[in-house]
Amino acid sequence: MSFALVVAAGLIVIAALGLAQRMGWIAAGGAAAASTAGAAADQIYTCPMHPQIRQPGPGRCPICGMELVPATSSGGADLDELSVKIEPAQRRLANIQTAAVERRPVMASVQTIGEIAIDESRMSTIASYIDGRLERLFADYTGVVVAEGDHLAVIYSPELYAAQVELLETRKTIAEMTPGTLPIVRQTEEKLVRNLRQRLVELGMTDEQIAELEQTEQAKSRLTIFTPIGGTVIEKLAVEGKYVKVGEPIYRVANLSTVWLMLELFPEDAARIRFGQRVQSEIQSLPGEAFEGRVAFVDPTVDEQNRTVGVRVELLNDAGRLRPGDYAKATIQLPIGETGEVYDADLAGKWISPMHPQIIRDEPGKCPICGMDLVSTSRYGYADQPVEQPASLYVPRAAVLMAGSSSVVYVETEPGHFEIRPVTLGPILRDRIIVLEGLKEGEQVATAGNFLIDSQMQLAGKPSLIDPTRAITKHKERNEPLQFEHIHVTPIAGAAGQKLEQLYATYFNVQ
Repeated sequence: MSFALVVAAGLIVIAALGLAQRMGWIAAGGAAAASTAGAAADQIYTCPMHPQIRQPGPGRCPICGMELVPATSSGGADLDELSVKIEPAQRRLANIQTAAVERRPVMASVQTIGEIAIDESRMSTIASYIDGRLERLFADYTGVVVAEGDHLAVIYSPELYAAQVELLETRKTIAEMTPGTLPIVRQTEEKLVRNLRQRLVELGMTDEQIAELEQTEQAKSRLTIFTPIGGTVIEKLAVEGKYVKVGEPIYRVANLSTVWLMLELFPEDAARIRFGQRVQSEIQSLPGEAFEGRVAFVDPTVDEQNRTVGVRVELLNDAGRLRPGDYAKATIQLPIGETGEVYDADLAGKWISPMHPQIIRDEPGKCPICGMDLVSTSRYGYADQPVEQPASLYVPRAAVLMAGSSSVVYVETEPGHFEIRPVTLGPILRDRIIVLEGLKEGEQVATAGNFLIDSQMQLAGKPSLIDPTRAITKHKERNEPLQFEHIHVTPIAGAAGQKLEQLYATYFNVQ
């Protein structure tokens, strides 16, 4: 009987010790700290899933219950709290590669999608100047090409006829005046003639039509309307026989010799765009052909819904191959770095139209399209001579690990020694990333296998991509290697502790 009691008591003690070891009480509870046989006195154990758990002996993680592993058993030797060592064999196996941090002028190639649109400065609405009835429309459908001065419509108007008759009668009265007529009477009639001529102009008659009226002395009740510009009829808004009011539109005509390419850019890209800058485009319906235009306008506001900035590019379309509504892909070369003067051989020392950037002249003058004074290209930041572009620090895109707002790289300070380095990023290019802070020119950064390096840092309980801010904070506090606070597991006594022990035992048995 006594032998059975001894055996039972021994089993209870062994079970209690096993439970305490599983729970980490032996390793973490100061009075009961017992290290595993064969482990070094200063060996630290950590959880692979929660590297902040660091204990001087083996046990289980109090968070997830996983078995703790030696902090240096992951292959990385403890150098300091900011770096890890990768053995040559591991490096070859993980294919860890590095590249140098470079500083040189960088041009960002920004690509975006846009749509061809009508040049609004070359549109005209042909409307009625008088109340009347449309008797004839010469442009029968949209798409008809018309030249400046072509007749578009004939409108019947009794009001126009009455105004013409009044002018002819007044002129007849002046012609019948005798030499004895009072000067004030003659002056009054002549002033009336001038007013009546202006009245006919306001009713839509041209100077040539008024001159013909005065010559033939035949009033007409029908007025021919001419197009003020050459172009293409893009809208036909009335039909023959319709009665129209003053100002009612009949046609809309657009000159398509130049068109707009409407683009949407992110604000940070639009900030580096300047008036007159070259833009390369490829039209969807004309694959393989390149069309070059220049920036004519950058929207001063950001679209609240899309969070983009509108950019308008002017394209020459003398052949009429560019059709409004067609889609296009645009490529813009943007310098990275501080913005200053840029050099464009076609704009150096030239004069440009502030409304139409395709109008470039060697001397000051007037824009033939809008009549505005040409301005010097230096006003828009174009240099007369080639200038050195600002240099930027950059690394391969694969070198940067990003998670949320955190960005880190691993710098090889010595052969096999990789140090975590939080960085502040600038523009992200196709295969490169501009680095504003955190690196120096010539440093070697990991470009392949850096996720393995980061996992080694996590297993060693050191700063990593998940929490690089600890490295920043601790490094600012002191220059010595960082030390993380040890988390000690304190047993819970009483009935609550017993229930918790039963819960853990059940959990570990299931596991």
